[in-house]
Amino acid sequence: MKIYVMEDYQKLSAKAAQIVSSQVTLKNNTVLGLATGSTPEGMYQKLIEMYDAGSIDFSEVTTFNLDEYLGLDPDHPQSYHYYMHHKFFNYVNIPSQNIHIPPGQENNTAETCHNYEQKIVNAGGIDLQILGIGVNGHIGFNEPAKYLNTQTHVVNLSAETISANSRFFSKESEVPRQAITMGMGSIMQAQKVILLASGKSKAEAIKETVNGKITTEVPASFLQLHHEFILIADKEAAAYI
Repeated sequence: MKIYVMEDYQKLSAKAAQIVSSQVTLKNNTVLGLATGSTPEGMYQKLIEMYDAGSIDFSEVTTFNLDEYLGLDPDHPQSYHYYMHHKFFNYVNIPSQNIHIPPGQENNTAETCHNYEQKIVNAGGIDLQILGIGVNGHIGFNEPAKYLNTQTHVVNLSAETISANSRFFSKESEVPRQAITMGMGSIMQAQKVILLASGKSKAEAIKETVNGKITTEVPASFLQLHHEFILIADKEAAAYI
């Protein structure tokens, strides 16, 4: 485990972008696992700036996103399809056929989940997985529970997650109650994992992730077992470690 405690969110974002850039430079056809939410936004902006400056080329990169809400059309402003295109994909040269986001409108979710896993396998696996973390220790939409699914699956969102994500919707009742997410096994199979955390609301979850017991009640705690786990946190998020 490597831990980088950065002065502020801007420095956190720059550090994450630098690691992603180095990975793509070393391996042009890198497979990236990508996350959504407010924390990775700064990293995406830094990567766009690098691309505009000609210092990074994404033309051979393949991406797999962690998750998507069930029941939202891809063009819904709060869907993760919309987020990824408007925050990142529209501004860099990743070929559209290389972009993979779990479909949120599929009826046969079991087959959809299996197919998503197979696409990751066919791509050679994920080289670098970017993660955020929820206040309850969830990563992707792997919520605290008695048991965790290892592969891509449909999950019922916790009340805590629904409440936390309601800030992106006009009211809490609009937040979807289910999502499709890569499982903990899918995440742990990545060659390298980077967890980004910003703000005091994440401090307790980061303490449990780094120093707590490995438990399904804190899904992020399983990252302690990963052979190349990197935590990048600002001072507020790292306050208890």
